[in-house]
Amino acid sequence: MFKFKNILYIFLVLTILSVYFIPSVFADDLDDISENIDSNKTIQEQLLETSTKSEKDSSLPSINSRSAIVLDRNSNTVLFGKNENEKLKMASTTKIMTSIIVIENCNLTDTVEVSKKSAGTGGSRLGLKTGDKITVNDLLYGLMLCSGNDAAVALAEFTSGSIEGFAELMNKKVKELNLENTNFETPHGLDSANHYTTAYELALLSKYALDNETFLKIVSTKTKTITINGYPKTISNTNELLGNLNGVYGIKTGFTNGANRCLVTACKRNNLDIICVVLGADTKKFRTQDSIKLIEYSFKTYEPVNVQSILDNEFNTWKKDNLDFFNIIKGENNNISLKLEKLEYPIIPIKKELKDKIRFTFECTKTLEAPVFQGFKIGNVRIELIDSTTSNILGYYDIIVDSNINKKNGFTYFVEFLKQYKKFAIF
Repeated sequence: MFKFKNILYIFLVLTILSVYFIPSVFADDLDDISENIDSNKTIQEQLLETSTKSEKDSSLPSINSRSAIVLDRNSNTVLFGKNENEKLKMASTTKIMTSIIVIENCNLTDTVEVSKKSAGTGGSRLGLKTGDKITVNDLLYGLMLCSGNDAAVALAEFTSGSIEGFAELMNKKVKELNLENTNFETPHGLDSANHYTTAYELALLSKYALDNETFLKIVSTKTKTITINGYPKTISNTNELLGNLNGVYGIKTGFTNGANRCLVTACKRNNLDIICVVLGADTKKFRTQDSIKLIEYSFKTYEPVNVQSILDNEFNTWKKDNLDFFNIIKGENNNISLKLEKLEYPIIPIKKELKDKIRFTFECTKTLEAPVFQGFKIGNVRIELIDSTTSNILGYYDIIVDSNINKKNGFTYFVEFLKQYKKFAIF
């Protein structure tokens, strides 16, 4: 009996230590959200029920996540931000970078033999064993759907020979994408001191990755049957919004003790295509709820507007009113042709109540001295969004001369003299 009590005591002590003192490495675990889903209601309806009336009525959503951003995928316009430039751990959203590095550097039909190190990697797993044989393509599905840390290590070793070598590739891509506040140490995202990003830069990385068709196909897959050693295995996507919220088509979940709950979501409805990032949510339910709030806020508040089309019409009107007032000193003629620099992003999301409040201000020099060459900048147009209290400048774009105007030469002056002589000779 005494022996049994000692064993029980030791078991309890170890349990307490594992809960409070031993750091957990598990990523993308399942928590209580599935218990809260009523089959008669959508995931969106139930989660938004927990919002207070004041939250629903406020202009900006109140969220639990430590950091968040909503980025328009087509124009890089930030629609919502909360601590979006704060450096944070990002858990398994790391695998967005892992996946794109593998896709860009490997033959996806190649077969990988799983190493002991890969098979022994903890946290969320695909379930690989030492010596298993699986294609790069199937490993990618295991990486992005069930967030396999073992798959991440297998892919890193196959691509560059080691985790350290793979991290070098990841950080090389970081520099290519001009992500100044991001650094990678591992392919899986388990907590590490110098492994971090920001919500903003994670959104930019996601935007880059989604432009790759192979990546897009993988992250938009709800379930997939892969093959390990010739045997089929069906895996499911950990992204709780995929298939449950209108327009969602990816991309990645994440969880570690250091990062808390993270989620990157891509969602498109009509012509608005957004990337939503939440980092550091306290629970899986909060990360889901925050994501839904931000997505619904964005589609309710913003509408894509073709600013280029509006600007072209305004510019044509301005030219009709102003071209006759240009003076080209010493020019062969006074017929100046003008064009506008094209907008970097012709279509941008604008708050619905402000879409008719875009203003254009044209400023340019109307007196020029020949020769005037094609491509010469003579002014600009300022584009701004006016609301009741503030003016938000959307950008400045150059007004450019579209054809050469030569300087008069001796022959030109002689011809003009003859014309004037004939005119006065009549009298």
